[in-house]
Amino acid sequence: MDTDVVIVGAGPTGLLLACELRLAGLRPVVLERRPEPSELPKANGLGGQIIRLLDQRGLLGRLSEGSPYSGPVPRYPFGPIPLELSRLGGEPPFEVLVIQQPRLERLLGERAAELGAEIRRGHELTTMAQDESGVTLAVRGPDGPYRLRAGYVVGCDGARSPVREQAGIGFPGTADPDAVRIGHFRSEGAAGALLEAPEVEVPGFGRLEPGWNHTPRGRVIVTSLHPGVHVVGIRERRGPESGTEDGVDGGAVSLAEFQEAARRVLGAELPLGEPIWMSRTVAQARLADRFVDGRVLLAGDAAHLFPAGGSALNAGMTDALNLGWKLAARVRGWAPPDLLGSYDTERRAAAARALLHTRAQAALDRDGDSEESAALRELVTELLRFEEPLRHVAELMSGADVRRPAPHGHPLVGRIAPDLPLKRPSGEPSRVAELMRTARPVLLDLGVPGLREAADPWRDRVDLVPATSPSPPAHALLIRPDGQVAWAADTPDTLPQALQHWFGQSLTSTNPTAHHRA
Repeated sequence: MDTDVVIVGAGPTGLLLACELRLAGLRPVVLERRPEPSELPKANGLGGQIIRLLDQRGLLGRLSEGSPYSGPVPRYPFGPIPLELSRLGGEPPFEVLVIQQPRLERLLGERAAELGAEIRRGHELTTMAQDESGVTLAVRGPDGPYRLRAGYVVGCDGARSPVREQAGIGFPGTADPDAVRIGHFRSEGAAGALLEAPEVEVPGFGRLEPGWNHTPRGRVIVTSLHPGVHVVGIRERRGPESGTEDGVDGGAVSLAEFQEAARRVLGAELPLGEPIWMSRTVAQARLADRFVDGRVLLAGDAAHLFPAGGSALNAGMTDALNLGWKLAARVRGWAPPDLLGSYDTERRAAAARALLHTRAQAALDRDGDSEESAALRELVTELLRFEEPLRHVAELMSGADVRRPAPHGHPLVGRIAPDLPLKRPSGEPSRVAELMRTARPVLLDLGVPGLREAADPWRDRVDLVPATSPSPPAHALLIRPDGQVAWAADTPDTLPQALQHWFGQSLTSTNPTAHHRA
């Protein structure tokens, strides 16, 4: 075997997965067909629960340094409807980190290299075949073709994933009837003035408002996520007139084409400024038939595509955190039988929920001039003025509403562990997120007699951390490496069952049922 795991694709999902596998002691090889990292700002930030998970890995500080904004937001769009999150008390329901994708990839690549991951740029997968003991890959590199043998292959290689296609995994779904051109422009002159006012008069069109501006021919949005740069989006129906009849995704766009699209939709000249990056895309809603196929796995855009709402990076990077420790457990030989299958179960369910809310956002934003669409937006806006629907939608968008069934009953199970303030025996203050830096399971003992004795047979793979915390929701928490609470209680009675369920047989087990009988 040449390597434990081959990751195909060095985007944010693939690079974060490489970090996770290295933390678990595996030897991943990342294959990336591009010779250099892309400088295209395809995404502009992260939002939701992934922010808390990056904090657990100690990556949040590195990624947020120099960011225009990082933290809770008082308002966030649900399609064309703003969610007034400032009306919700308690823990912030939605946090964001503004960071363009090229910087995100560069920083994650640096972290993966620090941990010892091997990243091969300019190396393209051509074919692969799996058998009972591994996967054989044919790769075309800068020095010619070669073969690579791995225990597992993970496709983090995007919407047109060769890994998914060669594994024969279906990718059903739909493509949006509209094409979207997106451009980043330096905000100088008239374009800068356009951004500085909440509402602007465009000669020949009228008032251009924040958010999507609907016309009979399409929609236009102008916003800004970075100082000195504004983002323009133009949506119009695909067809011969728009030059997008074939639904090309990711096609190159000239400034003249972008300006002509703006004229078609607005019927007026939109000041754009100096172009930095422009592209054409067609939104799609797709979910792979399965995320696990023997020794081939999918994550990120290779596994799911969302039609709205900026969910792709959040979901893909959360895939990586969910998968990393489970795949490492399988390679190292202590994984329970269904552990890797739980990656498919958990992350497909999460992707399905993300598809639900992004499809709803796309529907709210489509056919904006019809009376039916206007009525739908008005009704949903009314509902979101009430606290419970508002909180529900905020949790749905953040990913916090997706929780595993809790076989052991405690309401914390299946949620991301609360970031409790801790006092350790050494006297040094701490918090839960700081315990998760090494990506190992943690059993947090906040004062439960007999907990150490119950957990001792799993001491090779679970870290026991004694501490105190004011008013904890439970006096013992078993936290998976991906930050989810696997078990919570005030007594150790059901702890052995939870440990065996998630982390395999104990050191003292001689057969699969020995510890259970004990």
